Amino acid sequence: MTADEQALKEIASLREMLASAPRPVGWDNRRARLDEVGTFWPVADDIAYESVECGAVSGEWSIAPGSDPAKVLLYFHGGVYCSGSIKSHRRLVTEAGRNAGMRTLAIDYRRAPEHPFPAQHEDALSAWSFLIRQGIEPKHIALGGDSAGGNLALSLVNRLQEAGKPLPACAWLVSPWTDLTMSGSSLAVKEAIDPIIHAAYLEELASAYVPAAMDRSDPLISPLFLNFNGFPPILIQVGSAEALLSDATRLAEAVGMADVDVRLEVWPHMIHAWPVWNAGLEDGRKALVSAAAFINSVMR
Repeated sequence: MTADEQALKEIASLREMLASAPRPVGWDNRRARLDEVGTFWPVADDIAYESVECGAVSGEWSIAPGSDPAKVLLYFHGGVYCSGSIKSHRRLVTEAGRNAGMRTLAIDYRRAPEHPFPAQHEDALSAWSFLIRQGIEPKHIALGGDSAGGNLALSLVNRLQEAGKPLPACAWLVSPWTDLTMSGSSLAVKEAIDPIIHAAYLEELASAYVPAAMDRSDPLISPLFLNFNGFPPILIQVGSAEALLSDATRLAEAVGMADVDVRLEVWPHMIHAWPVWNAGLEDGRKALVSAAAFINSVMR
């Protein structure tokens, strides 16, 4: 079996698992469903993790054997700002840390609609400030995030830059949601093949997250429209079968236009945030290996 055939077989199994239950209705049910599918494969037995209070936000440390405690991957989970959790992304975060050879800190940022913008951004800054107070140097911190978490990582870099503070070493973004104006062409082109993200679904959640008085083209909401001059190196990973493909490709162009080191990986057949299911997807594991190589090439 070729690598492409294996990828197709594995992603078909994942699609079947995702389709095994109807799309949930209501915030509690949606959150429970994402936690359920995110924990379909458990965390490896050799991972040590513990809860921690990062100022105003709760978090979770994790460390794999042999990891460097002086280096940290600060990770923001996806879930379109309304769902997702430390629990749903624990396998992804812990294996990312293992591959990169460093500690990880995942945070349980507040979610909409109970806590609309900018609550999540305040929590991200609290987590960053916590790491700095712990004596971790910014050059030894990598930011990571998928979907809305990728949005949050970019926004944190912008906030730090605007404040004149040292920036993280790099940012690793998986299937980032960067344009809440929903202008990307892939939202229509990939509508029929993306099992997770659909335009109407995004619109509903964006309305829950963004206050009605705010313009969604504001770079604080849609980081696609940020000024990226001076940003650290960025790795963008996206699947070819996802509705947010255009959010990633246009981001890579915008970052490159600002003369920032940016690397774009488009993974054939992969769906939204596929590394979450790395235990059952070879391409999920390969994506984490690639991300670790990128982070370590920057954080020397």
